[in-house]
Amino acid sequence: MIDKKEFLLQSIIRAYIEHLEPIGSTQLKSMYDITYSPATIRGYFKKLGEEGYLAQEHISSGRTPTTEALKQYWETKLSFKKLSGINLRALEYFASNIGLSVFIKKEKSDILKEILNVENKYMILEFSSFAISVKYSDALYRFLKDMIGLELKDITRISKDVGAYEVYESINQTLQNSDFQIFNYKEFLNLALNYNFDEYTINSFLKGQNLDELKEGLYFEKLLPVNYIGICNYCKINNEDVKMLVVGELSKDYEYFYEKITTF
Repeated sequence: MIDKKEFLLQSIIRAYIEHLEPIGSTQLKSMYDITYSPATIRGYFKKLGEEGYLAQEHISSGRTPTTEALKQYWETKLSFKKLSGINLRALEYFASNIGLSVFIKKEKSDILKEILNVENKYMILEFSSFAISVKYSDALYRFLKDMIGLELKDITRISKDVGAYEVYESINQTLQNSDFQIFNYKEFLNLALNYNFDEYTINSFLKGQNLDELKEGLYFEKLLPVNYIGICNYCKINNEDVKMLVVGELSKDYEYFYEKITTF
């Protein structure tokens, strides 16, 4: 059972996400019809501030949740059951309306079927549903021959790990043309400019390379600036398996977003 302090912390975080302004004890009490007195609420606010979960700009102002409080809030609130029935039109609308960037990449289950050597000049790699060509070398040809029968995701990972970048880039370029989408591209570019992302980082997002490496879950400072969150989900869209990365400020309403894109 949730205790009083945790209940009040979750309440003020919810109020802050909805209004994006400091919240006072009397205001919080009236917003959610809380039975505790304003003095009791203030007492808990003080404790939560000492513990690093609430901040107060001025002694007479309301409180705001800290970055740490928001991170812990989303860790408890967001579930990772596979999302199905996502409406792309709703996703596009609410990503723009809320101020989120969304990256979607189809999960390909292709298998490497064959490798054709064309006169020792280039090689054609035939997958289940597409093919790519790369420059020929004896070492690369032998290396790729050993991967016949492996799934696309494994070949992509291994190619990058061993430095076979032409194979890695060719696969990604082919898939990007048909299987990768970005919603609210402008929001991401603003983020990249505001936080001075380097070219490698920008390209990793815009070419979908980050999605190849991420697993389902939440991502914070290792991927994004300190007050941002990345949410990686496995989903079904139009009966196809996709991986989705949602990026935005910690203060955005992600519960609302996921509700709207699955029930619109």
